[in-house]
Amino acid sequence: LKTLPDIDRSLSRLALGRGGPKDLGALRDALLLLPFVQNIFLRENLPQIMQTAIHELPDFSYLAQKLKKAISPDSLPLLVRDGNFVASGYNTALDDLRQLDKDAETVFKRMQAEYIEKTGISALKIVSNTLIGHFIEVNSKYAQPLLDDPSLGFIHRQTMLNCVRFTTVELTEKENQLRTAKEQIQAIEEKIFAELAQEVISRSKEILQASKSLALIDILAAFAELAENKNYCRPVVDNSLVFEIQGGRHPVVEDALQSQHLTFAANDCVLNEDRGTLWLLTGPNMAGKSTFLRQNALIAIMAQIGSFVPATSAHIGVVDKIFSRVGASDDLSRGQSTFMVEMVETANILNHATNKSLVILDEIGRGTATFDGLSIAWSVVEYLHDHNDCRTLFATHYHELTALKEKLSHMSLHQMMIKDWDGKVIFLHTVGDGAIDRSYGIHVGKLAGLPAAVVKRAEQILKKLEVQNTHTTSIVDDLPLFSAVLQQEETSKSEAEEYLSTINPDDLTPKQALEVLYELKKKIN
Repeated sequence: LKTLPDIDRSLSRLALGRGGPKDLGALRDALLLLPFVQNIFLRENLPQIMQTAIHELPDFSYLAQKLKKAISPDSLPLLVRDGNFVASGYNTALDDLRQLDKDAETVFKRMQAEYIEKTGISALKIVSNTLIGHFIEVNSKYAQPLLDDPSLGFIHRQTMLNCVRFTTVELTEKENQLRTAKEQIQAIEEKIFAELAQEVISRSKEILQASKSLALIDILAAFAELAENKNYCRPVVDNSLVFEIQGGRHPVVEDALQSQHLTFAANDCVLNEDRGTLWLLTGPNMAGKSTFLRQNALIAIMAQIGSFVPATSAHIGVVDKIFSRVGASDDLSRGQSTFMVEMVETANILNHATNKSLVILDEIGRGTATFDGLSIAWSVVEYLHDHNDCRTLFATHYHELTALKEKLSHMSLHQMMIKDWDGKVIFLHTVGDGAIDRSYGIHVGKLAGLPAAVVKRAEQILKKLEVQNTHTTSIVDDLPLFSAVLQQEETSKSEAEEYLSTINPDDLTPKQALEVLYELKKKIN
């Protein structure tokens, strides 16, 4: 199947009168391959859809063999006028003319030898160029006898600086024959191409049917290979409102991790009456919320196009539409900011999602002021729950939304699990029940490389805000200025620096110096 050309493209080019020898060659190769495809698959116990596709492949044996006989197996030109694409043995008249063209150089070499013998001029040559064709060329010092004696039959054509050019009646006749042969070769090849193209076009409907069947076989074979190699499962797809994924994985991220010899953390996602049809997912940045949202949407798509899915098991009620509001983008050329694009997409979801839809939303309301964003996210959650009543995965940083659990019966709380260890945050990339207790945005900023003074200042402000739970204006006077924090950061010594200040290198033995290095490494890490 990998060797199959683009059948539809070649056929459409021929039908529009824009095709060339390469298109006929492509269709020849495709039609010759059909019997082999049929023989391979007819031996297997295949699903009905593939059996139907195999049996619907028409019989092109006559056309395929005709194209094989007519079109050269060698590299084909792009355009008909480039010629030399009809196979040898297909047309006798064409073969004779090609032989004449091929023998032309031999004929001219024989004539050159005869003229040398006739004139005694060993330097005489028959040459050609694109402007005047074939001609006889001799050095100027040998040309006079040929000019003075008409009986020799040499007709003067040109006098150059160092040579003189002649022709003869015989040479002119041979050249005319050669020119006529080239024109006839081109005419015959153009006629053969037109006949073959018309014969192909006359069966275009059947060829398109074959192309469709081959495409179906190709993609189903690809699905099967993917399922086998990646350990996918066969999903149950029915007309219910169930969405139950056990051990779900993101197919693209998993593949990328496997190339690095890493393992993807699988997660369950159960949207039903018992577990809730609207999941509110909390967790820090980089913990995997967006990946979890997208993987479940991809699993739904894969299940409904007939593929096995990356999961341990999957039961999915048919989804009529998948709505996604993930990531940040703008459309400045149309005057739409990032937040406006977010609101437009959210409006589209709320206005068109049905109870059979699947909706994934990530961080609604983050593009505006805190209370504005929280208010919008709050009302969107309520509307999706009460009005759209659709299966929804809603990721957010607004912890205040978790309070809706007491009010919305079909809503459940879930979190991206993390672990605090030795002052560091470890992302487990797994989904658990409940809501996360705090945000980890400052930690992510630290991972990204924010200066230590900025991180410390942010932690200081966060603690004050959490304690007072007030607007920033009420705590400005209670916090030291950033410059003071920066100065403190610059003047304070790290643990490693404090340790070094107690060391006198001159008093150390080589072994003690090595132990100091190990101790410094511990303090730095």
